[in-house]
Amino acid sequence: MIVARTDRPERHSPDTGTPDGGTAVSAWAAEEAALRGLPLRTVRVPPPDGWDGTGLVVVGIPEAEGAAGLAPGSAAAVALGTAPCPVALVPERAVLLGPVRRAGPVVLGVDARRPARGAIEFAFETARTRGVGLHAVHAWTLPPDADAFRFGIPEEDRAAWEDQEVQLLADVLRPWRAGRPEVRVTEDVRLLSPARALLHTAAGAGLLVVGRGSGRGPGGVLRALAARTRCPVVVVPG
Repeated sequence: MIVARTDRPERHSPDTGTPDGGTAVSAWAAEEAALRGLPLRTVRVPPPDGWDGTGLVVVGIPEAEGAAGLAPGSAAAVALGTAPCPVALVPERAVLLGPVRRAGPVVLGVDARRPARGAIEFAFETARTRGVGLHAVHAWTLPPDADAFRFGIPEEDRAAWEDQEVQLLADVLRPWRAGRPEVRVTEDVRLLSPARALLHTAAGAGLLVVGRGSGRGPGGVLRALAARTRCPVVVVPG
């Protein structure tokens, strides 16, 4: 079941179409439920029975709020802190772009040294379900050895370090690529901060998927994505 937290509680089956409320979160959640063949339940507060049986929680981020939509006590922060399942953060501007955006690729943020396997699984399955490509992005920084070069890093050293990152990402994704050969995968390694790498890649994406660490509060990367991305962001635990 998909649970959407909106200001107009309704219940839907996968074939009912867009909710009467017409809000960004309910419209996106209804399309996602239809795509996955799952029932949709809409609520104004977290359900009294908790998130039992919920496979995805959908929460809206108002256009005017951006990163403030993740402030403590907000609907998004509560969902991220309590739901044991993936949480989709849907900015209002994402729905204004229409259904064409859903046809864009799924962008997956991967830390190749500490991969979030739940996020990888969710991204591959979503790309397969939607019939779109998967763009996996791994951001990296120069190693401490780079400090030894006072007058610039030789290109061969930088290239060697990058090759190591490319191999790390390939090794992480190999089992999922083998299990879902029908998914077209682009592996992308960028010498940027995680937030900048993901925002740049997600410019034409239909969905952005990231993992959630052990910390309960939204981190800086997620706040940057909520403030600036133009597509829904799914945060996956584990």
